[in-house]
Amino acid sequence: MILQLDPNFKPVTGSEIAFKAFTFSGGEPHIKIEAFDVTQTVTVTHRLNSFNDFGLFLTAIDALRNMGAKKIEAVIPYFPAARQDRLMIPGEPLTVKVYAKILNSLNLDKVYVFDAHSEVTPALVENCEVIPNHEFIAQVLHHVSSVSQLVSPDGGALKKIYKVATFLGGMDVTECSKNRDVKTGKLSGFKVFSDDLAGADCLIVDDICDGGATFIGLAEALKQKGAGKLFLAVSHGIFSKGTENLTQIFDTVFTTNSFRDLSADGLVQLPITLKTN
Repeated sequence: MILQLDPNFKPVTGSEIAFKAFTFSGGEPHIKIEAFDVTQTVTVTHRLNSFNDFGLFLTAIDALRNMGAKKIEAVIPYFPAARQDRLMIPGEPLTVKVYAKILNSLNLDKVYVFDAHSEVTPALVENCEVIPNHEFIAQVLHHVSSVSQLVSPDGGALKKIYKVATFLGGMDVTECSKNRDVKTGKLSGFKVFSDDLAGADCLIVDDICDGGATFIGLAEALKQKGAGKLFLAVSHGIFSKGTENLTQIFDTVFTTNSFRDLSADGLVQLPITLKTN
């Protein structure tokens, strides 16, 4: 049984549970779930892009428990605050831990997260299973078969990109790095650890794109090293500054619908389908 809280996002197939969701005038999310077979496992899916989304998710779990559901799993493709996974400046919260603590209080049997930002999220979230981006990148390469180089934007992405390369049969990986000012967030010092890319078409692979500054700076550095066509694949497309700044640089930008639905020239959004146990 599946409770898909976002009617436009259905990453899991199966028999769906009917419900009505609304928001009270005071701003509180509310839900009314229709009868279902409580002996079956219930999988709840949602895109948690705000605390109100999280509130609807929490009240839905409580409603399911009140109805007698015995086993509940969750699909949270983009885990909120996943980037706030370390304390950098005094006075800031460890926000991902805040979400994890609330989630853990629900005693869910399994929590599926798609392409987690770091190992911190699955370490904090109980019964967490991370679904890697391997199939997503394989789909991207069906669209851009000329790509011969996978590009890691920084050291933090290296471990995951080598796993992707192995899954794809051993593609070449180009490593890169950058500098970030902790206080201002400003990026500088983009480096590509390759002497000459010799016109190779490159696919930058990462989990999140927000403003896009990392990829814009990296694209310039790749071109200076002789890269051919440039493509970008990010699992979670936030694109807080839109996509035009990226599509003017990259031949195509690829993402999934894990965060929100998008439509723009030069952008290809691939819907994710997750296989749960």
